[in-house]
Amino acid sequence: MTLEKDPDTQFLVWPPLLFLCQMDQQTTIQALVRLMDDPAELIFQQVRQELMKMGTEIIPQLESSWEQDYYGLLFQDRIENVIHDIQFEEVKAQLKAWLNSADKDLLKGAVVIAKYQYPGLDEQNVLNQIQMIRRDIWLELNDHQTAFEQVKIFNRIFFGMHRFQGASHQVPSPHHSLVNVVLENKKGNPLSLCLLYSVIAQSLDLPIYGVNLPNHFVLAYMDSKHSALHMDNEDAYGVLFYINAFAKGSIFDANEIKAFLKGIHLNPERSYFEPCSNSAILKRMLTNLIYAFQQAGAAQKVNELQELRALIP
Repeated sequence: MTLEKDPDTQFLVWPPLLFLCQMDQQTTIQALVRLMDDPAELIFQQVRQELMKMGTEIIPQLESSWEQDYYGLLFQDRIENVIHDIQFEEVKAQLKAWLNSADKDLLKGAVVIAKYQYPGLDEQNVLNQIQMIRRDIWLELNDHQTAFEQVKIFNRIFFGMHRFQGASHQVPSPHHSLVNVVLENKKGNPLSLCLLYSVIAQSLDLPIYGVNLPNHFVLAYMDSKHSALHMDNEDAYGVLFYINAFAKGSIFDANEIKAFLKGIHLNPERSYFEPCSNSAILKRMLTNLIYAFQQAGAAQKVNELQELRALIP
């Protein structure tokens, strides 16, 4: 088998591929797909490279070929791998775009991570579900309520009416980290519950943000209205109180964080009492997913998620 140089890229390619690249895209894809069952690994890698260049828009045609054109198990396996690789590259591109965005919207970032496991995720459906929960809470809030009263109302609707709850720690599951599944199943780990809680709260102008504790994740209701004079003098972090979303929104103060840290033999650090960045939240979400897939023995997913995590500073 003789290889020639592609005049555009200068890479060595199998000569028929140079001819295929001059066809219209539809014909090119059909011709490339027919080469997917070639036993020569080098030819398959060249075909894969050409298909990868075309991006996500060719996935429907690849899926159709997988269903209708049967050239053997090798063919189907290769199609599945190419589709997965294209989808993974798309998730990487979206995560990089999110990291380069000015606002780093937390919900959008969580949706990008969820697309790793659910490439066909309907983002609008996620937004609609969150909007429904937001509306139910908004109807009961008013400007005359204290921060404590607002959180009590939020808890009653979020955990009572919509029945969100913490998932068991005994069985780490990727589903407990993925925002679309948590919305459907109403069960999540501390991070995913706090993420949904804070996203909805902030959309209602409630200053509630995530706090990245070791082995746990909680929320802080920030002192946005300069009411620090009414706070415990020991609280130097600008926080009115903390919220444990995993415990159905229970409210506590900084002393409980200090006791928690003492119990796990860690010194108090400022970062354990103040809100973290949205990038840090996504990085921790990926860490949770990596751990869950490690427990499931899914080595490829672990490697890919580690690659995604490495993108976040």
